[in-house]
Amino acid sequence: MNSTEINAVFKIGDNVVYPLQGVGCILAKEMRNTREYYRVQINSSDMDVLLPVDTAQSLGLRHLASATEARKAISSLSVRREMGRTDWKQRLILNQELMKEGSMLAVAKVVNSLYHRSKVKELPVQERKLYDSALTLLVDESSSVLGIDQEEMKKKIFSRLEK
Repeated sequence: MNSTEINAVFKIGDNVVYPLQGVGCILAKEMRNTREYYRVQINSSDMDVLLPVDTAQSLGLRHLASATEARKAISSLSVRREMGRTDWKQRLILNQELMKEGSMLAVAKVVNSLYHRSKVKELPVQERKLYDSALTLLVDESSSVLGIDQEEMKKKIFSRLEK
């Protein structure tokens, strides 16, 4: 995909998801050393991230999911998923790959597997951080897409996880 096609994908003011950081809004395009960047303000952390325009999509930047995708991701939480008896480092790598994929369904899979794993045994620190990031992303995006308060969305997510 060339730079012109990418420029047409994201516009200033678009609400987007940067999977490793969260839900945000494209504030501006900026030139730095002959390279153009998106300035994305991440809502949950109130920080700005600069992403090169030409690699934004390969870094995982995407538009918010549709309401249908959000409902499907939330519904998937009631299907119990655990990653077998793999070593925690292997689980971490598998879950990080799902997070990099960035789709709401992939994030929901990470939340689901780590939530149920934490009920069996305490998660190692890195997995706990990944779980917290995935849960925050799932809550932020689904509440934005479905127009539901974040606290209410969190309750809905946990009620699905407990089924």
